[in-house]
Amino acid sequence: MSRPARRRDAARTVAFTVLREIWGNGAYANLELARQRKGLSPADAAFATELVSGTCRALGSYDLVIARAAGRALKSLQPAVVDVLRLGTHQLLAMRVPTHAAISATVDLAALEIGERVAGLVNAILRRVAERDWPGWLELLSDGTDEVGRLALTTHHPRWVVDAWSQVLPGHELLQALAADNVAPAPCLVVRPGLAERAELGGTPTRWSPFGAHRDGDPSAVAAVREGRAGVQDEGSQLVALALARASAPAGAWLDLCAGPGGKSALLAGLARQAGERLVASELQPHRARLVAGSLRAYPGPNRPVTVVADGTLPAWREGAFSRVLADVPCTGLGALRRRPESRWRRKPTDLPGLVALQSELLAAAIYSVQPGGIVAYVTCSPHPAETVEVVAGATGVQLLSAPEHLPEVPDAASGDFVQLWPHRHGTDAMFLALLRRNG
Repeated sequence: MSRPARRRDAARTVAFTVLREIWGNGAYANLELARQRKGLSPADAAFATELVSGTCRALGSYDLVIARAAGRALKSLQPAVVDVLRLGTHQLLAMRVPTHAAISATVDLAALEIGERVAGLVNAILRRVAERDWPGWLELLSDGTDEVGRLALTTHHPRWVVDAWSQVLPGHELLQALAADNVAPAPCLVVRPGLAERAELGGTPTRWSPFGAHRDGDPSAVAAVREGRAGVQDEGSQLVALALARASAPAGAWLDLCAGPGGKSALLAGLARQAGERLVASELQPHRARLVAGSLRAYPGPNRPVTVVADGTLPAWREGAFSRVLADVPCTGLGALRRRPESRWRRKPTDLPGLVALQSELLAAAIYSVQPGGIVAYVTCSPHPAETVEVVAGATGVQLLSAPEHLPEVPDAASGDFVQLWPHRHGTDAMFLALLRRNG
């Protein structure tokens, strides 16, 4: 018997390649997708983007659907087969792709990328998936679960994330916040202060940051971005840097303690220059330090910012060397799920203890690095209490300032003395900010 003719679909092939890199090699969805889709037509690039982003957002829910349709645990299937099934499931349950086209194109993809031997299995499982729409699968999967479990399924979040959000948000906002995680944000650009004007960015000015603008399309189409006089940065990140610059502090150099990949460093460098100071950007990983240096490349001498490769927990400078320190610490990244949808399934609650220990070390190093009377901005892109208020509560030798007083134009951002931004309230990543003054 002759084998059926298989049709290669460029967009689906790229989407499959990106998923394999994400779940096989730990790649970031947004970065890998940008790299892989360069040769696609605009229509195919948009289709591949929706395939990857949508599949990553709902991956945990889709895995439950696939396991039920297959009648077996996913670990009994080849990982590449699971990724193909995830792509097919997203087309069947969340995209306007006709059932026949979604199944046949996904079976062709499996045969071409994995092997003809898996085509029948993929076909059979996807036909079972297609027997119900998403509301039907939701009813089946949530049978016997409690309200929180159903909310997690409905919004495509792990339950532990929903539990954490419920600790820091009023009940009536919980669904809004989770739903906002599933809406991809418009690209946000930012100028390097002193090197470019916001009018050069085009698009729509950011609501509160005086440095940014939302603009669709390829950022490199903007001359200021190509020349390093502007870059890409969420408005929330712009605001926490602005708050640090606004706080009163003694004269002296500024430090970005965990600088990679360099977006905040580039903004802080311009703000420091306007204050007559120099920025030092420190990054542990050499390849990320190169990214930081690239972000800072447009600033001229003689007071140009400096990039160093150093371990932030073991300061390579004397105590009290800086007047302001930004500690934007490594975290779960759960505040940026709009841009990194895979993070919700990649991160586990077991990741928290190690991250919290590192965050506490970095905050202590930031306090060591700032002179008496100087300011430390402790920042995370996560609203999880363990990574935010609980870490700050363990800090010693500092006075907690009112962070909201330094961003008075931003409404509904105050959480006591802290700033907590939210996608559903502010249209930004869920950035957390604490401002601390070192005691004399």
